[in-house]
Amino acid sequence: MTTRWLTLIGIGEDGFVSEAARQVLAEAEVVYGSARHFELVDCIDGKQKTWPSPFSGVYDELNALRGKPVTVLATGDPQWYGIGSTLARTFAPDEIRVLPAPSAFQLAAARLGWALQDVETISLHGRPVETLSGFLYPGAKILALTSNGETPETVANLLTAQGYGQSRVTVLEHMGGDKERVVSGHADGWDQAVADFNTLALEITADPGTAFRPRVPGLADDAFVHDGKMTKREVRAVTLAQLMPHPGALLWDIGLGCGSIAIEWMRSARGARAIGLEPNADRRGLASENALALGVPGLDIRDATAPDGLNGLPSPDAIFIGGGLTADSIVDACHDALKPGGRLVANAVTLEGETVLLDAHRRFGGGLTRISVERAGAVGGLTGWRPLMPVTQWHLIKEAD
Repeated sequence: MTTRWLTLIGIGEDGFVSEAARQVLAEAEVVYGSARHFELVDCIDGKQKTWPSPFSGVYDELNALRGKPVTVLATGDPQWYGIGSTLARTFAPDEIRVLPAPSAFQLAAARLGWALQDVETISLHGRPVETLSGFLYPGAKILALTSNGETPETVANLLTAQGYGQSRVTVLEHMGGDKERVVSGHADGWDQAVADFNTLALEITADPGTAFRPRVPGLADDAFVHDGKMTKREVRAVTLAQLMPHPGALLWDIGLGCGSIAIEWMRSARGARAIGLEPNADRRGLASENALALGVPGLDIRDATAPDGLNGLPSPDAIFIGGGLTADSIVDACHDALKPGGRLVANAVTLEGETVLLDAHRRFGGGLTRISVERAGAVGGLTGWRPLMPVTQWHLIKEAD
C-alpha cells in the first residue's frame, strides 16, 4: 500500500491548527502554501515554499519529493473548489491525506442562517463572472468564492444588467478572523469598497418583467443571437432529451452554429462540458457571445469540421450532428468514437441529410423520429398556423461491443 506522504491541511482565518495537523507539520520536510497561510500558522519547522508561477510547475516539484513527508496548507476545505481536487488529478488517493477545516461556504451559511443544502455554491475565483448567469432564477440563494475585492461590484453590475437589480448582495470579509466584517446592499445601488479576501452571498430577486432563463432545455429562441440558422426551441428540447446530459459529461457538437445545443447541454447538468466544431468564423463569434451571456464561458469552440477535426479530441459521452450532414464518413467517425452507452443524435432538414440518416439507421440501428412544429402567427387580421421546416432525427445509444 502506498504511503500517504502528501497531507493537505485546511486552515481558517484564525490560523487554528488541530493537534493532528500540528503533528503532521512537525514531521513535514517541505510545506507549501501562500504567504498569507505562512503568516497565519506559526508551527512550521520544515522548509516553506510558496506556489510556483506558473502553478503547473508544482507537479514536477511534488513528483521530485514523492515519498517524503510534504504538507500543503489550504484555505478551509481543500476538496471544495480547492487545491485538493487539483492535486487528486495527478496523485493517487492513497498518497494523499486531507485534514479539512470549515469551508467558506459553511462559515457564510452559518453567519446568514442559510440551509446549505438549499444554496447554490459556485466559484468565481479565477473564473469569468459571467459563470453566475447560469444560476440566476427568482428566489435563488447563491454563495460564491471571489477573486478579489472588485468581484462584488462586477457581480452587482451583471445582476443589474440582467434584470436582477433588486437582488441583495452580502459580502463576508475575513470570516473567523479579527478583521471579520459583513456588508450588504442591493445590486443596483452597490457602492461598497470591500477587502480582497471575501465570500459573496446573493439573494436573487427579479425586477418586474424580467424573463429568467431556466436550466431545463428549451430556452426561447430569442435567448440566443443567431443568423437564422439554429435548432429551434421545440426541436432543441427533443434533441437534448435524446442526448441525456448528466454532470461531468462531454458532448461533441458538430456544426456548432450559434451554439444553442452545446450551451443548453452545459446548462442542463453541473460540470457538463462541450466541444463545438464550427468552420464559419461569424457563427463561432455568435456561439462565443451566447456562451458568455448564458453562463457557460467554458464552451470549447474550434475552427474545424468533421471528420478530420475529431482527431485527438477527448472521448465523448454524447455527440450531436447538426450541420454539414452530407456524408456517411461523418456518421461512421462519430459512431466509432462514441463509448459504449454513449448517445448519438443527428438532425437533418434536407433530403440529402435525410438519406444519410436513413442509411445510418439501416447500418447501426437506433430510432428515427420526424419532428413537425407549427407556430401560430398573423394571417391578415386573423391567426393561423405557420409550419417550421420538418426535422428528421436519428438517435442511438451505442451498445457494448
